[in-house]
Amino acid sequence: MKPALPIRALAARALANLRRGGASLTDLLAESDLLLVDARDRAQLRAILYASLRGIFRYEALLRMLLAKPLPRRHDAVEALLINGLAQLELGIDAAYAVVDASVAAARALGETNLAGLVNAVLRRFQREREALLQALPATPEIAHNHPSWMLRRFERDWGEAAVAIAAANNRPAPTWLRVNRRQASRERLQELLAAHAIEAQLQPGLEDALRIEHGIDVTQLPGFAEGQFSVQDGAAQLAVELLDLAPGQSVLDACCAPGGKLAHIAEREPALALLAGVDIDPVRVERTRQGLQRLHLQADLAAADLRGRHLHSTRRFERILLDAPCSGTGVIRRHPDIRLLRRDSDIAALQRAQGELLDALWPLLAPGGRLVYATCSVLADENDGQVAAFLERRRDAVALDLVPQWFGRAQRHGRQNLPGENGCDGFYYAVLGHRA
Repeated sequence: MKPALPIRALAARALANLRRGGASLTDLLAESDLLLVDARDRAQLRAILYASLRGIFRYEALLRMLLAKPLPRRHDAVEALLINGLAQLELGIDAAYAVVDASVAAARALGETNLAGLVNAVLRRFQREREALLQALPATPEIAHNHPSWMLRRFERDWGEAAVAIAAANNRPAPTWLRVNRRQASRERLQELLAAHAIEAQLQPGLEDALRIEHGIDVTQLPGFAEGQFSVQDGAAQLAVELLDLAPGQSVLDACCAPGGKLAHIAEREPALALLAGVDIDPVRVERTRQGLQRLHLQADLAAADLRGRHLHSTRRFERILLDAPCSGTGVIRRHPDIRLLRRDSDIAALQRAQGELLDALWPLLAPGGRLVYATCSVLADENDGQVAAFLERRRDAVALDLVPQWFGRAQRHGRQNLPGENGCDGFYYAVLGHRA
């Protein structure tokens, strides 16, 4: 069954939504997938949107050069359609004539028949004058590195010369990481199964459940997915369960559990826990977490609550607590390129407050001799090493334990920071906290 709108029209609506600061790319793709039965259509939609978002500031600048005057805001879907078209033409996603013809058809499908001629003219002009237009692009850091200027300034402040490498890694596609559900399959057996389908998957030292596939694939089409034999989870995220050092009989709390990847990994790794509790502030995301656990044939005690305000388990102490804290997401832009549009510099202070409040609220729940693993998918020092340092100043009974393996990223005052692309992993920070002796 064909979707009500062609692929490029759906892509234009999605990009327009993102540029307005609306829903996330993850949510928009989930909605589109309900309309796209064919896996090839889903793949094409993703290819278009990821290409546009990875070069969004560049393509917006090109469009300003190609239009005599900006389009009125009510035509933002046409503007997004043109940005998508420029990305497809520059990167060779489909033949040039097909991109132009399909973009014109998409304008009509969007109810913008009066602008179909403009779409045709702009894209054909880019074909004719491509080299001259590219050479005339303004030499601003935002356009050169395809990140907002505030984000680039923070990268440079925290990482100096490595800032350029961080931005470059964010602009490249990421490999596909799988996490084997050891309660359903073995890593070696899944590796053999993938090889039988001509898919090469590499083992990763230090990550006992990980397989890495160098290119992007539709994992839902892989053998074993429907049966819950594996999940998609970056290698950096899989390190959390190693740092928790689980054992039978422990009580474990995942304090910001949605969308459930790390929670599921905990359940897979140690089936004999006394309690596995998962809490998240968003009831909708908690329900999605529940559905994800069901696919993997796993269970946990789930609740929707703000742990800063009240403790669901105030009479219990946990031997292990995982705080995968809400953060800027600046370490996972290669997987979520919409972050460069949706995140604002002003967001960081609020995120820092929330991180500190969660650390303070969770610390009294940690049992003597237990571990609290603090994690973010950020590369900003204020959210990571700075956040842990501030917490240790407030809590003199807490200490950072030197437990994050040396292969993972770069040593900080407390914990370690992996930058995007290092070890093939996302940008991630970990610190392990315990009671001072």
